[in-house]
Amino acid sequence: MPTPIDIKEFLKLSETHPILDVRTPAEFTQGHIVGALNLPIFTNEERVIIGTLYKKEGKQPAVLKGLEIVGPKLHHFVQDGIKLNKSDIFLVHCWRGGMRSSSMAWFLETYGFKCLTLKGGYKSYRKYVLDSFNEQKKIVILGGKTGTGKTLILHELEKQNEQIIDLEKLARHKGSSFGSLGEEKQNSQEQFENELSFHFSKIDSEKKCWIENESRLIGKNNLPNGLWEQMQKASVISIGLPLKERIEYLVSEYGKFSKEELIDATERIGKRLGGQHVKLAIQAIGQGDFEKAFEICLVYYDKTYNYGEEQRGEDRVTHCEFEKMDVEQIAKAIKKAFR
Repeated sequence: MPTPIDIKEFLKLSETHPILDVRTPAEFTQGHIVGALNLPIFTNEERVIIGTLYKKEGKQPAVLKGLEIVGPKLHHFVQDGIKLNKSDIFLVHCWRGGMRSSSMAWFLETYGFKCLTLKGGYKSYRKYVLDSFNEQKKIVILGGKTGTGKTLILHELEKQNEQIIDLEKLARHKGSSFGSLGEEKQNSQEQFENELSFHFSKIDSEKKCWIENESRLIGKNNLPNGLWEQMQKASVISIGLPLKERIEYLVSEYGKFSKEELIDATERIGKRLGGQHVKLAIQAIGQGDFEKAFEICLVYYDKTYNYGEEQRGEDRVTHCEFEKMDVEQIAKAIKKAFR
């Protein structure tokens, strides 16, 4: 018989054994445990049929229909299990830890695999994810105006054995109007939280963790309450660089994209930048003068950053000024400033 286990044991065992998510492809795409494999009992359409039958005629007709649908698939489930598993142990879950996971586990155990099912299913995992952001970490915010290379510095800190969380990488968005350029389509909010929790839970609470300064919304993904509250209370290291250095960095970062993409991104901040500024910036992009275009856009972004810094209070912000964007030296300096 399959053995039910709680979410913490389930995730611990997932480090060495595969997770089978037997929900539909649509459910899996909406959100899944990091690293899980999708082996759906029902297709999206089949689940709708079963659900409708259950509501209209009750459990028994729905179960019979389910058996009719699943029966021809049983040997495929076992064949897929043989391909996927080298240790003869599967971790299996569905939405609530009910019939779908117990049925799949029974099929696989009939063949000879050992199966452990998740108590409460994926629903219990989601509770675990949202609760995980309440665990207190020693967060340090890496701040600085647009164009100071914060993401580059963040990864240099990682090279220098510091803990980091790259929110923009997880969100697949750089956080500004230009932030979607060159990025994959963003995950659902649910999957963003799942992946963020995966990394957040691995952070050693006794050591500091660097996180880039972000607004609550990164593209279409919202930062979870627990993490956002910790970030708002954290100390900030604010990187300062000359305007020329910042513009050069932005040109190298975004100048590779088409003029059409850059114009679209500029128009998205049109109301906040102001009609005349937008017109001049778009004109500069059209002429290939990206330096001028980004300098105009920085008027808006600098005002936004200054306002956000004021809201934090001077006592929690440490300013570190540099003449050149030497990420290795900047990382070393800010580590020294925040021992």
